[in-house]
Amino acid sequence: MKTIFQITKNELRNLFYSPIAWFLLITFVVMCGYFYTSVTYLWAKATQMSASAYPDWRYRATLSATTSIFLEGDSLLLNVLQSIYLFVPLLTMGIISREISTGTIRLLYSSPVKLSQIVLGKYFAMMIYNLLLVSVVGIFIINGFFDILSLDYGPLLSTLLAFYLLLCVLSAIGMYMSSLTTYPIVSAIASFTVFFSLMNIGRLWQEYDFVRDITWFLSILGRTEKMILGLIVSKDVLYYIVIICMFVGFTILKLRNGREKKPWYIKTGRHIAVAAVCLLIGFVGSLPRFSGYWDTTARKTNTISEQSQQIVKSLNEGPLEVTLYTNLIGPGAKAGLPESRNRYLSECWEPYQRFKKDIIYKYEYYYDADSTGTGGIALQDFPGKTVPQIAAEVAKVMQVDTADFKSPEKMRKEIDLRPENLRLVMRLKYKDRSVFLRTYGGGDWPKSINTDAALVRLTGAKMPKVVFVTGELERNIYKTGEREYSKDITNMDNPGALVNIGFDVDTVDLSRQPVPTDASTLVLADPKIQPGSAAMEQLRTYIDNGGNMLISGEPGKQHLLNPLVQKTGFRLLDGKLAQPSENDAPDLIKPYITMAGLEIIQEEPALLQRHYWLHGIRDDSLPLPMPSAMGITAAGDSGFVSTVLVTTYPGMVWSKMGKFVTDSVPPVFSAQEGDIMENTFPTVMQLSRKINNREQRIILCSDADFLSNRLSSGALTRSFVRWLNNDRMPIYSIYPYATDSMVILPPQRASIQKIAYVWILPGILALLGTVLLIRRKRK
Repeated sequence: MKTIFQITKNELRNLFYSPIAWFLLITFVVMCGYFYTSVTYLWAKATQMSASAYPDWRYRATLSATTSIFLEGDSLLLNVLQSIYLFVPLLTMGIISREISTGTIRLLYSSPVKLSQIVLGKYFAMMIYNLLLVSVVGIFIINGFFDILSLDYGPLLSTLLAFYLLLCVLSAIGMYMSSLTTYPIVSAIASFTVFFSLMNIGRLWQEYDFVRDITWFLSILGRTEKMILGLIVSKDVLYYIVIICMFVGFTILKLRNGREKKPWYIKTGRHIAVAAVCLLIGFVGSLPRFSGYWDTTARKTNTISEQSQQIVKSLNEGPLEVTLYTNLIGPGAKAGLPESRNRYLSECWEPYQRFKKDIIYKYEYYYDADSTGTGGIALQDFPGKTVPQIAAEVAKVMQVDTADFKSPEKMRKEIDLRPENLRLVMRLKYKDRSVFLRTYGGGDWPKSINTDAALVRLTGAKMPKVVFVTGELERNIYKTGEREYSKDITNMDNPGALVNIGFDVDTVDLSRQPVPTDASTLVLADPKIQPGSAAMEQLRTYIDNGGNMLISGEPGKQHLLNPLVQKTGFRLLDGKLAQPSENDAPDLIKPYITMAGLEIIQEEPALLQRHYWLHGIRDDSLPLPMPSAMGITAAGDSGFVSTVLVTTYPGMVWSKMGKFVTDSVPPVFSAQEGDIMENTFPTVMQLSRKINNREQRIILCSDADFLSNRLSSGALTRSFVRWLNNDRMPIYSIYPYATDSMVILPPQRASIQKIAYVWILPGILALLGTVLLIRRKRK
């Protein structure tokens, strides 16, 4: 070891006696200083302006300053990692080629020092220089502790580790390339080429089973990105170590081959043996059973939620079998082909395999189509062609062999996927239970909200059931018209539809059938004709017995709903709300979601985040357009506790009682016609009470269109149904807001920092390097 350290010391001396090492170090400092100070100055100004507008802004902001300044967009670490591959090859291009070109390599061959000691000594010198570059970044991270309130240092340290490992990999590659040629420029270009190959090798030969895993393991793409996000995975760290050892070993073998006279096949065999051993170690270490994970973020944003973990851990009585069915001529076929398998496993199942190692993956390939086109391709789009002929044409485009795909007849004997619209779909099987997990949008993998719902079904838990009343021309949950409700309820192509997030959905005609006993929520959506006496009696009994319910209606139909609504202690106002404006129809009401309404939209943290970021604590900044709505008013006491979820802006809306004309001059308020002017008109109410030893929950909406296919964003539909079902489903991956949301750096000090880091510190380094180089030249 003493000899290795002596070589390391000499190599460092040579390194710092060369102008290029100083030039790269100064350039690196300037680059880091510029990116850090540019972002912190903007944050400092934004904080100053927000604090003056909202004194308690520091308690309301939700964006992570650590992420913004260091880890995303035009941030420090992201820019450094995107540029660092340009630095190292310039340093390593002469580390061994210099010895070859000057002839000193012969002295090294004849010296009593082992070649491995020479190579390791030179490589350790590069590792120390790399550590110096990492230390430069560390200066800004330390500075961040003083500039950012509650700095989230975990992802920063994880990124520093990724940065250092990447530098060491580039150094090992550069040193090996330097041993192959006497020309430093050729060495640098070869280093760039090898690094580019490692970036893209994961895309090669992914259609072949054995080769797929090897090339995927060799790919460096995506490994650094995980660490930037704050997730350290053992197989990624092992990858860097294996690649380093492999190229350092190659360098030792290259120098040994230059000193020994051996046949070419022995020299080549040595290289193959080193590569095989390294790849075997790396491949075995990357298997799921040997993989470890460390989420360094303060909010654990790289880990599935605690509730999701509990669901996975409850499947502990056997393996989970996941079968992916890929239809060659169906939607999403490209994502299901073998060439995309590793990406499928990484994106869809790796977060869950952290907590359940015994997941068995199977794959089935087939081709099928029908006359409607629900399978992606309609038969009439290929007139005169059969399904096998269509499959053959698609196979040519995708460059696959139809012999690898089962025919429709053979596949249907095993399983009929026509109810799933012949899409790319997964079937999860646990013990004697199975459930489908769908993909969306032509191959988009399901989100955690969909996967969690499917896993809950596998546990055997009873799923909440939402039943929609029919028979009086209510909104239809199966039709796709603009006024209907299929998009957010039964549409299998919508990842946020109730059928995809853990709800059972059904309909009932109360004039012919009773309310299902297993219904957890009943929905009465805008009946157009008077419900029969039997249906109305069932609805009244359902409410009296404490059933949860969502009721929505439209102006002109108050008389149909009020006999039922009044049992809640409220009623729908007669007439229609008017809000004349310059550009919109006067019956287009633009109420806003109150703070209570925002509280139940738990699936939209980004929505709430923008709300707080832009508007502080104001609860009138998130409008919700409602075409043709009514007001809701109290009509007695029935024991319900009421909360307004959506209401109109003060003094801007009135209830028009007379004839409402929308295609002429704007209506005007007329007290003589009975128009009602109040400060605000609630349009969505949340009601709850204790009855029969349980909490009864009801949501009352004075507009039915804002939940329709045309207008609904899905967030309110899902949030309302979740609240009505006692928050059982869906399961949201909700993480706490960032605590590092404020920069405590004044703009004046930020300006001083920019001068110090961009000009003064590089100037000091330049002066120090100049003095050292001049003294060296004199000697």
